[in-house]
Amino acid sequence: MPSIQEYQNLFLEYLESSLPNESPENLYEPARYILKLGGKRIRPILTLISTEIFNGKYKEALPAALAIEVFHNFSLVHDDIMDKAPLRRGKETVHEKWNINTAILSGDVMLIWSYELLQMYPPQISYSLIQMFSKIARKVCEGQQLDMDFPNQENVTIDQYMGMIENKTAVLIGCALCVGAIISKANENQIFEIYNIGLELGLAFQLQDDYLDVFGDTNKLGKLIGGDIIENKKTFLHLYAIENSSQKLKNEFIDWIKSSPIKPKEKILAVTSIYRSSGAEKAIKDKIEYFSKSVILKIDNLGLDSSKKELLHGFVNKLVNRDF
Repeated sequence: MPSIQEYQNLFLEYLESSLPNESPENLYEPARYILKLGGKRIRPILTLISTEIFNGKYKEALPAALAIEVFHNFSLVHDDIMDKAPLRRGKETVHEKWNINTAILSGDVMLIWSYELLQMYPPQISYSLIQMFSKIARKVCEGQQLDMDFPNQENVTIDQYMGMIENKTAVLIGCALCVGAIISKANENQIFEIYNIGLELGLAFQLQDDYLDVFGDTNKLGKLIGGDIIENKKTFLHLYAIENSSQKLKNEFIDWIKSSPIKPKEKILAVTSIYRSSGAEKAIKDKIEYFSKSVILKIDNLGLDSSKKELLHGFVNKLVNRDF
């Protein structure tokens, strides 16, 4: 089997050769721009790995892997508009570099392109891919709506938050693995199991993102930490602190939530201390470990040969233990 790096290089070559070179330029250039900004390419790599572990030919999965990555980046373009985000991966967001109308339309064409890529397969495979992909795409939209609703909701629970990140983030990682299994003509049970592996991996991945935003290293992340704290974002850490702090600590936290400090660093340091004192830091690390162990156990139960199992183990450990 190829290494993770070899899968990534293969995908990047395919991506480069597949970028649209059509007109009008203002429709397609933003799509090329966002796809070339980089990123971890987790989803397409998982699609290639899944195809291989179920005895398919991973090169045949390249169009589907690209479909997943194009859809993911389409969602980022639209998310950035809704969040009024100025930067994506350290560069200007599409709506900032061009304008909102261009960003909306370029995102739309990326969504259409992702479906066209799935239509490149034989009819029965294509039908199964599109049927599953459409269900996941709807869930991603539902997750985004929940994420937008949360700032205006006074009482958001941890369970509600977990449901939101499951739809917004985890289901597409499950989809990436599921797509490879479908292309390889895996059986229904294998498809079901690999989707659940991806789902739990996606939850661990997002929780690790939440953790790193507060407790990460600025130099390794390439961005300032504490953004979620400044925005009063209702993450796992935030919600756990609200639900589990002493009344005194909870009141202190609420005061910081209501404040708009002149010096943001002061707020970040204070809230970070509350996350530690309330047990939120430990709780999120325990949750990440729980999902990580569950994913590893599910992989072991797939009955793969050792090389395939080790490849998946390695990739999972790399994702959930990353510090960037």
